[in-house]
Amino acid sequence: MSAIAQILISKGTKVTGSDCSDSHIISNLKAAGVHITIGHYAKNIDSADLVVYTAAIAKDNPELLYARKLGIPTVERADCLGELMKSYEIPIAISGTHGKTTTTAMLSCVLIHADLNPTILVGGEYPLIGGNLRLGGSKYFIFEACEYVDSFLKFNPFGAIVLNIETDHLDYFKNIDSIITSFEKFINKVPADGFIVLNSEDENVIKSARGRNKNKIFFGAKGEYSATDINILSDGTTEFTVYRERIHLNVKGLHNVSNALAVFATAHKIGISPTIIKEGIESFTGIKRRFEYIGKVNGAFIYDDYAHHPTEMITTLKTAEKMPHNKIWCVFQPHTYTRTKALLEEFASALSMCDNVILIKIYA
Repeated sequence: MSAIAQILISKGTKVTGSDCSDSHIISNLKAAGVHITIGHYAKNIDSADLVVYTAAIAKDNPELLYARKLGIPTVERADCLGELMKSYEIPIAISGTHGKTTTTAMLSCVLIHADLNPTILVGGEYPLIGGNLRLGGSKYFIFEACEYVDSFLKFNPFGAIVLNIETDHLDYFKNIDSIITSFEKFINKVPADGFIVLNSEDENVIKSARGRNKNKIFFGAKGEYSATDINILSDGTTEFTVYRERIHLNVKGLHNVSNALAVFATAHKIGISPTIIKEGIESFTGIKRRFEYIGKVNGAFIYDDYAHHPTEMITTLKTAEKMPHNKIWCVFQPHTYTRTKALLEEFASALSMCDNVILIKIYA
């Protein structure tokens, strides 16, 4: 929502807003001239011509109800973003159950390094751009596309990356088949002259693209863009070769090799040279809360990671296992009740990789 506000401000729109609590994001918006009220009240939208809301709010939200009572048009966040991206010639969406934020940031890093001046919308705090949004001045719009509640079906990408597809969000999707169907619809939103970058090692990704016959680019072991001579270093970073370029990733974890391959394939497709892609990928140093080093306390190295799905947890813990250590402690807060219930055994299996576990109350 904050990113949409900033995009609208850049287009000369007067923006006001409200939130349930204050934050540094609110402070940044206030500094940009946005009037923000803490707390949701009907009077907040008296003078609005349009009300944009997030799917996260309750249906009985007083501002939403009052806007509809007054006949003020209301639009959900994803619909608004879908309309805004129509003003860009080449919007590129990064989708998948895991890895969206890191891959979006890494691809953004490459385009910035290539002097393509992209607009960027990422689902996390990215130090290189000072937050989650960068307003560029070119035809490129790089953004994260989440499948939850089919929000990515509101978007209009020219290019799309599908990193992986796995069971998740079972409070909305019926099963894995319904998730694959949703991704298939998303892929079909890419125009015939656009392109789709697909993980060749993920059977569900392959199924989701079965209706497309053209402009499919594959990365991974079975794809055109594959990694060879992979070497995991003692600090958890990785070296590998792709397209005759030897790349040293400055982010930890073998899973980031796959993310980097998706980035390499996409950047190469839009005309960036392999050497520039290599330099851009190597200059990427990560995003907040993605195996982010926090510090050292009493001899223990502290890392923060947003992993909230068993597969993500296993990936993060495998990364920790490959680094010098005595014991691995995990302080874990489950994110949602529905995911915890649906994947309880998988969560337990992931946590069994640790020497000690501290569980915190479920977030929401």
